[in-house]
Amino acid sequence: MTHPNLLVELFVEELPPKALQKLGDAFAGVLLAQLQAQGLAAPDAVLTAYASPRRLAAHISAVAPQAADKAQSQKLMPVAVGLDAAGNATPALLKKLAALGADVSDPAAAVAALQRAPDGKAEALFHHSTVRGATLAEGLQKALDEAVAKLPIPKVMRYQLAAGCDMPGWSSVSFVRPAHGLVALHGSDVVPVQTLGLTAGNATQGHRFEAAVSPVVLQDADSYAGQLRTQGAVIASFTERKAEIARQLQAAAAQVGSGARPIEDDALLDEVTALVERPNVLICAFEPEFLDVPQECLILTMKANQKYFPLLDAAGKLTNQFLVVSNISPEDTSFVTGGNERVVRPRLADAKFFFDQDRKKTLASRVDGLGKVVYHNKLGTQGERVERVRAIAKAIATQLGDAAVVADADLAAQLAKTDLVTDMVGEFPELQGTMGRYYALNDGLGETIADAIEDHYKPRFAGDSLPRNLAGVVVALADKLETLVGMFGIGNLPTGDRDPFALRRHALGVIRMLVEKDLPLDLQALLASAVPAFGDKIQDASAQLAEFIYDRLAGNLREQGYSAQEVDAVLALRPQRLALVGQQLAAVRAFAALPESPALAAANKRVGNILKKAGEVDAHVNPALLQEQAEKDLYAALQRFVPEANAQFDAGDYTASLQTLAVLRAPVDAFFDDVMVNAEELDLRLNRQGLLKSLHDAMNRVADLSRLAA
Repeated sequence: MTHPNLLVELFVEELPPKALQKLGDAFAGVLLAQLQAQGLAAPDAVLTAYASPRRLAAHISAVAPQAADKAQSQKLMPVAVGLDAAGNATPALLKKLAALGADVSDPAAAVAALQRAPDGKAEALFHHSTVRGATLAEGLQKALDEAVAKLPIPKVMRYQLAAGCDMPGWSSVSFVRPAHGLVALHGSDVVPVQTLGLTAGNATQGHRFEAAVSPVVLQDADSYAGQLRTQGAVIASFTERKAEIARQLQAAAAQVGSGARPIEDDALLDEVTALVERPNVLICAFEPEFLDVPQECLILTMKANQKYFPLLDAAGKLTNQFLVVSNISPEDTSFVTGGNERVVRPRLADAKFFFDQDRKKTLASRVDGLGKVVYHNKLGTQGERVERVRAIAKAIATQLGDAAVVADADLAAQLAKTDLVTDMVGEFPELQGTMGRYYALNDGLGETIADAIEDHYKPRFAGDSLPRNLAGVVVALADKLETLVGMFGIGNLPTGDRDPFALRRHALGVIRMLVEKDLPLDLQALLASAVPAFGDKIQDASAQLAEFIYDRLAGNLREQGYSAQEVDAVLALRPQRLALVGQQLAAVRAFAALPESPALAAANKRVGNILKKAGEVDAHVNPALLQEQAEKDLYAALQRFVPEANAQFDAGDYTASLQTLAVLRAPVDAFFDDVMVNAEELDLRLNRQGLLKSLHDAMNRVADLSRLAA
């Protein structure tokens, strides 16, 4: 038997646009999960979530009018407690049965209906009953209550209910926005459920201005989306509305011609989708003279303040035309386009004014102003921070051994934060770094310094590009290290999902630059060089910070597809040159594929345990004390193959180095079969431990191979 489909809609005032899709998915998801848990919806029920600016809804396929009855078995108590010596029910048993709703008017019959079954060492009494399946009205009410309660509301509103509310006892409620309507249709039948002071019906509202009828009376659950589109002028599906906006944006750009294309911004597209019920994309324009302002400023003000889609030409340059997603479709669109053009003009004029004013002062003249900007109450001002970044950048550039980079990095570090005190960045903080580059070029500082100023924030996010030149890399490293060393030094560490200073992102940025730029810098030396810049403001937490960075590196490598064993094996040695970790991982993977690998990994683990118990062991072997043939053979093999493996390691050929050492499997196996390491004679025992230490040191230069043992 095929059951009808179910439609539930909550009609509200305009929902917060940035949260709309999440709210819609959560509302529909909880409804489905609750109905499935009660046996009213099948495990393979099809869910369609709807979310528009004024509604959250869910369509669920094949929902039963009543869930099937369920057999239930409940343990009551041990037989010794429930029955007396004559086998009659005790008062405790009768009380328990009465509480369960069983008929106890005939105690003997009640006892006869029970079942005895083993329960551990004793025997217990079990009561079997049939639980009536929930009706749809009961189950949906529970599901609706749960969906409303679990909605991920960014900020709750409390509002008074309308006079005449038909839910006694309700005078005010708390919800994301005031709710004005509830629909619950099972096929064409209304399900009598209530929430937020509302009782379910079969009517909803369409578009505020363009609905053909009001209200829209729904024929059944399956006609919801179609009736809203035709009678209500609303595209209820968030996904469909988003696709329609994207289609219209491309069509409008094609109409403009000359290779024009709307700027790509998924977050903006999602937000606009949440602002309109039936989109209508229109083409607008502004005066060409505003294009003298850096396009990043114009794009940001149009996107952030007005939710417009700027148009770029075929070369990626901003044009003076932009696209508006309107919520109305009048016959004469000139009023809409004209209004939007009038609105955007003052915004662009402000951007032009800020740009013109900022260029009247050089970046160098703004350095002193950073001393008035607080960075952190324990770490001082931005001015003090700049001096620390300069000191760290100088130390890094000096380690790289390039005098020109030392000078460029120092100047870029000195000026990198100065755009924070400009009018443009004060209005649009997102443009920090970007405006610094424009103002540096305006000051005649050249591309190298300008690029380094803009790039010192990179990488800003996962997948972001790295700084374009070496000076930019040095300043970016210095900037991130200053934050990491400073915050760890004052004990301001990330906890759980809280990371207000983005320390995890900064650590990944440091890793990416060291690896992808193949910098010849040791991590420990890098951290140590940053500490003196803070004076007595911090404690040295370099060791803790290093572990934090290795932890981020491990997670990053696992995301790239390396196994936990491979990553653990390499990082267990705490490699200092992070740029070489990739080669070490490749070598470990190749070694693990060799037939000798399992035995050598197990032997390496055994050697490590022996040496750990022995304490301090010197990797020295006296050939004269070698007695057994197996230890002589192992010593000879080490003498023959280790120099070759070491030479390959020193040349950076880690794969060949490990493969050369794979030949040690046979002599190592023979050694453990035939030789007693912990001999009674002290000199013999120390000599054999020294032999194993030599083996352990040789085998673990690339990675800790014991981590590969099963």
